[in-house]
Amino acid sequence: MTDQIHVDAQAGTVVEREGATLPFAVAFALLVTGAVTMGISPVFVRYSEVGPFASAFWRVLLALPVLFVWAYLETRHRGINWRLPRAILLSGLFFSGDLVFWHLAIVNTTMANATLMATLAPVWVVLFSRAFIGEEVGRNAYYGLAICLAGAFLLIGSSYRVEPERIVGDLYGLITSLFFGLYFLAVRVGRRTHRAGEITFLSTLVTASVLLVVALISGNSMLPQTLGGVAALVALGTISHAGGQGLLAVALGSLSAAFSSLVIFVEALAAALFGWLIFSEGMTPGQIGGGALILVGVWVARPRAGK
Repeated sequence: MTDQIHVDAQAGTVVEREGATLPFAVAFALLVTGAVTMGISPVFVRYSEVGPFASAFWRVLLALPVLFVWAYLETRHRGINWRLPRAILLSGLFFSGDLVFWHLAIVNTTMANATLMATLAPVWVVLFSRAFIGEEVGRNAYYGLAICLAGAFLLIGSSYRVEPERIVGDLYGLITSLFFGLYFLAVRVGRRTHRAGEITFLSTLVTASVLLVVALISGNSMLPQTLGGVAALVALGTISHAGGQGLLAVALGSLSAAFSSLVIFVEALAAALFGWLIFSEGMTPGQIGGGALILVGVWVARPRAGK
């Protein structure tokens, strides 16, 4: 992932080889929408009626038809570039690692512990952006990261427990965050040569291949028992993956990896809100304050042109 991207470090935008960058407001809105659609994924998983690794496999497999149509339409003048440069191959492998270790984490530790560890992904993006993809990270991104982490701890960490028997599960959660952070960087580089739908489609092909093997080895129940379970899996694939990861790829063509990763904290906020709206899972004043801090952190880290 040492490929270099031409970046305006202050404005946080990238000049792509194919297609113009989006205005900040548009890219930001798409990124937030993507974070929200990813945030609703636990709702669909809860209704999916299959094992965790199986749900991860169906998530990416059922996204492929939508992503193929998207990739075909945006590349119809030249055709889909089926070559897999390193960045796209790695993005698929990194996302596979993210999903595999996420499910290992939720099986081996509490949901609060797993979620809190997984939210550390932006730390890796901020730390590795310059070394891996040649993208400078401004001070505001570090300030925003600190505020967002404080917000995430208030939102999720109030239920965190340090227990010796759950250390392995916590470590799986930390590895999850590393894989998701690396996924961000790989997609950012992949957007140099591929359009958003194209890179999401090709990387998802890689992820689906890996997760099929993992799901079969795990012995998970692979098939839902009701139409509701089928509908949940279809929604997981089309809304949370095709929509969420696709919009993330769109935004990463115009926004820096570091700033974009901070906006993904909104996913944790969205998940909490959906839990409250759909499952009547109450939110404490501390959690509400944590959500507000996340929004403040994103605002602090926003790109500033001309400074």
